[in-house]
Amino acid sequence: MKKKEKDEKVTLKKEKEKKEVKKVKKTKKEKKESFLSQVYKEMKLVHFPNRKDMIKYSVATICFVIFFGVYFAVIQAIMALVTTLQ
Repeated sequence: MKKKEKDEKVTLKKEKEKKEVKKVKKTKKEKKESFLSQVYKEMKLVHFPNRKDMIKYSVATICFVIFFGVYFAVIQAIMALVTTLQ
């Protein structure tokens, strides 16, 4: 039992030491440079839509807005009609 406890304590100490070694404090300048380099890498992965895609997406959006606008207007008219009949 004592040997296991010692082994566990040693293992825990080693893990703590590893974590402390990994916790190297960066200066503000290094943090800023690191952040900006990550932003640059991420922006390289972004795919911006071309003109054809933008037109397609815009038309789809406008159609959905019109459809749901008409749908809710009809529902509202029906509800108004039902409430006036009572």
